[in-house]
Amino acid sequence: MKGNEWEDHYTRLARKEHWLARSVYKLQEIDQRFKIFRKAQQVLDLGCYPGSWSQYVLKKVGPNGRVVGVDLKVPAGISAAGFRFVQADVLEMDPQGLRHEIGSVDVVMSDLAPKTSGVRSVDSARSMELVRKASELAFCLIPAGGHFLCKVFEGEALKGFRTEISSRFKNMRLFRAGATRKGSREIYLIGQNFLS
Repeated sequence: MKGNEWEDHYTRLARKEHWLARSVYKLQEIDQRFKIFRKAQQVLDLGCYPGSWSQYVLKKVGPNGRVVGVDLKVPAGISAAGFRFVQADVLEMDPQGLRHEIGSVDVVMSDLAPKTSGVRSVDSARSMELVRKASELAFCLIPAGGHFLCKVFEGEALKGFRTEISSRFKNMRLFRAGATRKGSREIYLIGQNFLS
């Protein structure tokens, strides 16, 4: 019998430690390095399914914090009091409407990814569309000093987007997490201390 080709050390560790997905280790590494999350924060998790990022952040923000998750699919494994789920297509969300619904947030994080086609240029373009929408929501929802974290596929459009984010945040970094699968072109962009 053939095993799961996606099964690896992080998948097994996530199962053992009761995380909803292995991607939690990417976020954990980013947080340890850049100190994104703290107690009582309000956080928006775009593309929250299956829920491991929200799970991690709920532990970090504690009982006085709140996480709002947005996705097309419902993350079934989260029942914390500080979690609210909005079932929606991020690309169709109105920034002002969302702000009216949930208020401002300290951090917008996005692990959004397109359905990949295997064609690099197409996948990069689809990824950039999601990332640009995530940044549009972040610019509307975070106050001065807030943070933005998003996954993006490396490609031609990344250079211009990087410049745009650099102009809006005091600090901007690109980071490739150790838990990223070999051969993956995903990278994380971290904007800290929004200039508003």
